[in-house]
Amino acid sequence: MKILIVGSGGREHALGWKLKQSPLVTELISAPGNPGLAELGRTVPIKADAAGDLASFAMREQVGLVVIGPEAAAAAGLADSLANVGVPCFGPSQAAAELEASKAFMKDFCGRHGVPTAEYKVFDDAIHAKAYLGGREPPFVIKADGLAAGKGVVIAETRRDADAAIDEILFLRKFGAAGQRIVIEDFLPGEEASFFALCDGETAIPLVAAQDHKRAYDGDKGPNTGGMGAYSPAPIFTDAVRDQTMERIILPTLRGMKAEGRPFVGVLFAGLMITPEGPKLIEFNVRFGDPECQTLMRRLKSDLAPVLLAAAKGELASAPALAWDARPAVTVVYAAQGYPDEPLTGSVIRGLGEAGAVEDVVVFHAGTKRDEDGTLRAAGGRVLNVTAIGATLQDAVAKAYAAVNRIDWPGGFCRRDIGWRALAK
Repeated sequence: MKILIVGSGGREHALGWKLKQSPLVTELISAPGNPGLAELGRTVPIKADAAGDLASFAMREQVGLVVIGPEAAAAAGLADSLANVGVPCFGPSQAAAELEASKAFMKDFCGRHGVPTAEYKVFDDAIHAKAYLGGREPPFVIKADGLAAGKGVVIAETRRDADAAIDEILFLRKFGAAGQRIVIEDFLPGEEASFFALCDGETAIPLVAAQDHKRAYDGDKGPNTGGMGAYSPAPIFTDAVRDQTMERIILPTLRGMKAEGRPFVGVLFAGLMITPEGPKLIEFNVRFGDPECQTLMRRLKSDLAPVLLAAAKGELASAPALAWDARPAVTVVYAAQGYPDEPLTGSVIRGLGEAGAVEDVVVFHAGTKRDEDGTLRAAGGRVLNVTAIGATLQDAVAKAYAAVNRIDWPGGFCRRDIGWRALAK
């Protein structure tokens, strides 16, 4: 069958890399794609949120499965448009995508269905938001309600920082329309983990967990980003924590979404805080995490295509069990200088061939473009994802950074401590 991947980032390149290995796939198409995906198959210049155009293209090309990469495509109703023309889609409907598209909806949903999460309040004016903080202790967690490319969260260590964040979001519109409302929630102590489950509206299959690094700089310093690196497995995420997460968070959510007329199909990504009382939900995403997806695809041994197709068709209960490589994998994000605020684009990147020649390393394109003469340039904030798998996490980390060191890109930077929590243990 033909598979159409929607999106243009490192997550989509990793999904394409894995799906291309399937004997079921006759052609891999991506829209709009990137230079890495272009090496795997055809790319078409249709934007990820152009739901109608993508549905028409998929029908015309007789695509057997569409895989939604970014949240913007889900929020734009791509799955609904595809359903109207009879094309199977791995990804949630517009109504189900509200789990990510509105943090206020997600928090209210958790309250209705008993999903453990932090205490919170929703505000659309700064005066009441600041008054609410007066009765609480820092640190404060302040979130833009809508989609902000993973950057709409501020963890304010002081009241002054919190007031400034409220003004930036509500008055200065730092995150545009995504910041018309904010959610202020209690800070949860503990260690974060990213957990994923494939869903078909009725059934959920757990994947392995990963741990992301959200802050821009070493030592978890600097502003929050969309993710500067990830590793899997995450030692904090034991089998017992996995079982608790499925029973307390994933399955109640699946049942609740069905009961509310929004059955969830696709991958449900639970950002978790592992607290002394067990896992608590920080946020839901309705797509694979980025860069966690890159790490998971390196560890997945099974054929991905039939499982995603089974989810799209409501047949996960009879899908084959997934097999995972026991070896750890790591992803290092190479970002453009100035990321996450004002990344500098256009700089020339060299040395990817040398980097990819390092044993067990794959370099995924996230924010790149090619000139007509073949020159590769930075075209986004997070530009490259260098992934490696190894006998131990330390081995995987060493391979990843050996590859990073072969990339000739003065316009980029990366964290040098990916995996530090697990390595410290």
